[in-house]
Amino acid sequence: MDMVAQLVAQGSAEWPAMRKTADLLGVTSAETVRQWVRKAPAADAEGASRADNEEIRRLKQEVAELKRANGILKAASVFFAAEIDRPHR
Repeated sequence: MDMVAQLVAQGSAEWPAMRKTADLLGVTSAETVRQWVRKAPAADAEGASRADNEEIRRLKQEVAELKRANGILKAASVFFAAEIDRPHR
Protein backbone atom coordinates (compact mmCIF):
# COMPACT_ATOMS: atom_id res chain seq x y z
CA MET A 1 0.00 0.00 0.00
CA ASP A 2 2.53 2.45 -1.25
CA MET A 3 -0.17 5.01 -2.03
CA VAL A 4 -1.13 5.31 1.63
CA ALA A 5 2.52 5.48 2.70
CA GLN A 6 3.21 8.23 0.16
CA LEU A 7 0.23 10.29 1.31
CA VAL A 8 1.26 9.89 4.95
CA ALA A 9 4.83 10.89 4.04
CA GLN A 10 3.41 14.02 2.40
CA GLY A 11 1.76 15.00 5.67
CA SER A 12 -1.68 13.38 5.55
CA ALA A 13 -2.97 11.59 8.59
CA GLU A 14 -3.26 7.83 8.13
CA TRP A 15 -7.07 7.53 8.02
CA PRO A 16 -7.59 10.38 5.51
CA ALA A 17 -4.82 8.87 3.39
CA MET A 18 -6.68 5.55 3.45
CA ARG A 19 -9.95 7.25 2.47
CA LYS A 20 -8.27 9.08 -0.42
CA THR A 21 -6.60 5.86 -1.57
CA ALA A 22 -9.95 4.05 -1.44
CA ASP A 23 -11.49 6.80 -3.59
CA LEU A 24 -8.61 6.69 -6.09
CA LEU A 25 -8.84 2.90 -6.38
CA GLY A 26 -12.64 2.85 -6.54
CA VAL A 27 -12.89 0.84 -3.34
CA THR A 28 -16.14 1.47 -1.49
CA SER A 29 -14.67 1.37 2.01
CA ALA A 30 -11.58 2.92 3.52
CA GLU A 31 -11.74 0.05 6.03
CA THR A 32 -10.84 -2.33 3.20
CA VAL A 33 -7.76 -0.24 2.46
CA ARG A 34 -6.91 -0.19 6.18
CA GLN A 35 -7.02 -4.00 6.24
CA TRP A 36 -4.77 -4.15 3.16
CA VAL A 37 -2.31 -1.78 4.82
CA ARG A 38 -2.24 -3.89 8.00
CA LYS A 39 -1.67 -7.12 6.04
CA ALA A 40 0.98 -5.70 3.69
CA PRO A 41 3.98 -5.78 6.11
CA ALA A 42 3.35 -9.43 7.00
CA ALA A 43 3.11 -10.39 3.32
CA ASP A 44 6.26 -8.41 2.51
CA ALA A 45 8.17 -10.04 5.37
CA GLU A 46 7.04 -13.51 4.31
CA GLY A 47 8.06 -12.87 0.70
CA ALA A 48 11.37 -11.40 1.81
CA SER A 49 12.14 -14.35 4.06
CA ARG A 50 11.40 -16.76 1.20
CA ALA A 51 13.61 -14.73 -1.10
CA ASP A 52 16.31 -14.59 1.58
CA ASN A 53 16.13 -18.34 2.11
CA GLU A 54 16.43 -18.95 -1.63
CA GLU A 55 19.43 -16.61 -1.81
CA ILE A 56 21.07 -18.35 1.17
CA ARG A 57 20.51 -21.75 -0.46
CA ARG A 58 22.00 -20.52 -3.74
CA LEU A 59 25.01 -18.99 -2.00
CA LYS A 60 25.65 -22.19 0.00
CA GLN A 61 25.69 -24.15 -3.25
CA GLU A 62 28.09 -21.63 -4.76
CA VAL A 63 30.39 -21.84 -1.72
CA ALA A 64 30.43 -25.65 -1.94
CA GLU A 65 31.27 -25.47 -5.66
CA LEU A 66 34.07 -22.97 -5.03
CA LYS A 67 35.51 -25.16 -2.25
CA ARG A 68 35.59 -28.12 -4.65
CA ALA A 69 37.30 -25.97 -7.29
CA ASN A 70 39.87 -24.76 -4.73
CA GLY A 71 40.61 -28.35 -3.74
CA ILE A 72 41.22 -29.28 -7.37
CA LEU A 73 43.46 -26.24 -7.90
CA LYS A 74 45.47 -27.00 -4.74
CA ALA A 75 46.00 -30.60 -5.83
CA ALA A 76 47.06 -29.46 -9.29
CA SER A 77 49.50 -26.92 -7.88
CA VAL A 78 51.08 -29.59 -5.66
CA PHE A 79 51.37 -31.92 -8.65
CA PHE A 80 52.97 -29.30 -10.89
CA ALA A 81 55.27 -28.04 -8.12
CA ALA A 82 56.52 -31.61 -7.69
CA GLU A 83 57.15 -31.83 -11.45
CA ILE A 84 59.26 -28.67 -11.35
CA ASP A 85 61.40 -29.98 -8.46
CA ARG A 86 62.18 -33.31 -10.16
CA PRO A 87 65.47 -33.49 -12.00
CA HIS A 88 65.00 -34.09 -15.73
CA ARG A 89 67.12 -36.80 -17.41
